[in-house]
Amino acid sequence: MDNEIYWNAVRMNDARFDGAFFLGVKTTGIYCRPSCRARTPKRENVAFFGSWKAAEKFGLRACLRCKPKELVAIDPHVRKIITACELLESDGLYSLEDLAAKLELSPYHLQRSFKEIIGVSPKKYSEAKRMERFKTELKEGSGVTSAMYDAGFGSSSRLYEKAAENLGMTPAAYKKGGQGMKITYSITECELGRILVARTIKGLCNIAFADDDRSLENNLRKEFPNAEMIKDAKVLKSFVDEILKHLSGKKKRLDLPLDIQATAFQMRVWELLRKIPYGETVTYTQIAEKIGDKKKVRAVAQACANNRVAVVIPCHRVIGKDGKLSGYRWGVERKEKLLQTERAVK
Repeated sequence: MDNEIYWNAVRMNDARFDGAFFLGVKTTGIYCRPSCRARTPKRENVAFFGSWKAAEKFGLRACLRCKPKELVAIDPHVRKIITACELLESDGLYSLEDLAAKLELSPYHLQRSFKEIIGVSPKKYSEAKRMERFKTELKEGSGVTSAMYDAGFGSSSRLYEKAAENLGMTPAAYKKGGQGMKITYSITECELGRILVARTIKGLCNIAFADDDRSLENNLRKEFPNAEMIKDAKVLKSFVDEILKHLSGKKKRLDLPLDIQATAFQMRVWELLRKIPYGETVTYTQIAEKIGDKKKVRAVAQACANNRVAVVIPCHRVIGKDGKLSGYRWGVERKEKLLQTERAVK
């Protein structure tokens, strides 16, 4: 089962997943239900467990707030959708009708429930899983043709169609891990800790926050393992200065060139985020409604989580329907501070 689905359930405090898995926080030594209203932990500190016994075997203790050991009946729809996801992640190829028959649901009901709970259709989920397998095969050294068939793509035309949508570059280029690309980056202190700003010849490809330089550099190299990395503060000075002014409240609008890859859906979400006025917030539901499908709240949240250029694409201005500052790639505390600065300046 894709852990990012579990993580998204935690970020949204989705009670439907209670009993389906348990959230363990390694830094506090506590495990919870997905619906626990405690502060959302950092993603890197989280582990998922299939049972509370597994969590305790890992050395964690039960949360006193959400009492995860108390018997919880798993939502039957969620149980079936989780099974559907596991089937789609397997080596088998399943049509909507095949899945529906295995789960004893009608194709229509399965399609509707799957989109409501996961955020995308079974077909889109299956395609995403195949693309992930393809990317993994390439990174581990497989040839393009071998990786293509191992990932379940029946033809090169289908593969390249999906590569254009999901990779932003050809499969051969992705296999090289950014080989031939030159990425210049700079790390400095800012209002929110340490900030990394990176650019290609086309524009900014990464803006990230962390508590230390090593984490920032490791994450950048993980994304582009074979790119030529050059640390040069002078080249990036104008970009960094603009961003630092923005973070301190001295400059409201950031209009900087970007060089980012995204799916068509992510790009639609990000374009809407860039239109949110400084000092204001909108909800995930409102963004979904502007896209034209209010049921895509979770897909919107996932698009925000996949943003790799902090503040230039202001995903921090999107909040939960209840006003809660749920989920932020670089920590909820930073999200809160960003919004406080903007409201004070506005």
